[in-house]
Amino acid sequence: MPRTTTLECPGCPPLRALTFDVLGLVKVIETSSKQGGGVAKVVERWGDPDSSRCVLAASIDDSKSDPLLAVARKNGLIEVINPLNGDVRVSITNITSDDLLPEDNAIVGLHMLKKQRLELSSRSRSELDFMDFLSCTLLTCTTKGHASMRSVEIPKSPQDSISGVPPTAWNICATGNILCSKVDGNENHALFGGKGVEVNVWDLDTCTKIWNAKSPAKNSLGIFTPSWFTCATFLSKEDHRKFAAGTNSHQVRLYDISAQRRPVLSFDFRESPIKAVAEDLDGNTIYIGNGSGDLASVDLRTGKLLGCFLGKCSGSIRSIARHPELPVLASCGLDSYLRLWDVESRQLLSAVFLKQHLTNVVFDSNFSGEELAASAEVLLPSKAHDVHDTVDEDEEEEESLPVKRKKASKGHKASKKLKSKKRSKNLEVKDVDVL
Repeated sequence: MPRTTTLECPGCPPLRALTFDVLGLVKVIETSSKQGGGVAKVVERWGDPDSSRCVLAASIDDSKSDPLLAVARKNGLIEVINPLNGDVRVSITNITSDDLLPEDNAIVGLHMLKKQRLELSSRSRSELDFMDFLSCTLLTCTTKGHASMRSVEIPKSPQDSISGVPPTAWNICATGNILCSKVDGNENHALFGGKGVEVNVWDLDTCTKIWNAKSPAKNSLGIFTPSWFTCATFLSKEDHRKFAAGTNSHQVRLYDISAQRRPVLSFDFRESPIKAVAEDLDGNTIYIGNGSGDLASVDLRTGKLLGCFLGKCSGSIRSIARHPELPVLASCGLDSYLRLWDVESRQLLSAVFLKQHLTNVVFDSNFSGEELAASAEVLLPSKAHDVHDTVDEDEEEEESLPVKRKKASKGHKASKKLKSKKRSKNLEVKDVDVL
């Protein structure tokens, strides 16, 4: 058996991704076709390790002018960061009506609305020069169902002060825990779901509920499965009526709010809870990851499993991100690896070990526009890179040691003794004849 195993990794096209972990660190991962042949590498690390600053949710506005990154932490802080250099532009505290600790009412959903920023950027240049701050709108939701939407003023310099704007707050549920939330592409609607909470859709303009799912019927044995939604996503950016949701009972459900309140399609995937789900650009395919590290793509028009991604992940998948332009999918989780996949062949393109348990990953789609244009004809380099899985030194030492022989059985030992006795008797007879 050889001591090394060769795996072909074609490498990634030029891209930039940001990962977040349980110690509150933000790491920048980049791949470049000029250096390293498309292998993902860590180029920057922002923050100091602190478990109380664990990143629970993240949202990015990767516009070409004044990009922003919002991060929700375990201690209740929401930070707006410059995704280009990691500078914290503003930090606010998520305050709820109940006197609960941030650990007991953690933020599970965070979204930075781009629509309001586009409306602001459409103003005349003289008005923008007169303003001493930028502005962004954040939508947050906690485990107890406290949702809020606030406009945050971001000063151009850290020394400037900002005026506090009271947020618009409402309650998603009275009982249960919210575990997932998602905003549609037009940013007019949002869906929420969780443990003991059926998925429901809200109108963000009026902050009112427009649709609520109905619990599935009992099975053939008369057993009712309580609601426990872990992740959800809209299928298309232009249509808020169709969305997919994953449950803790390893089931994926497709809902159409214009058709009925119960799922129009449901199927089981393996035996572990569904932990992450992401939509494809075609509006028909979704990518699902579960608690045992399985990653697969499914066509929701037929409910058919298109295939699983090659290469087993050794830990629970917690976040999946689809690149908005390139055919690349990113996944991360508790095995501390960021993996980049080809969505067409489902082959592993590159992987990087990041030491901490990862919670989220996002893409910066405006990274290196010149390289992306140059590599538009050939998205995936044809050059393969050999990845050698080396054997530990201890294993090599064990292989170099001499192998012990197996002990002979008792019957084999007895036959050997009889043979030796016969030989000794023959020798004695020969000696007598000679004398």
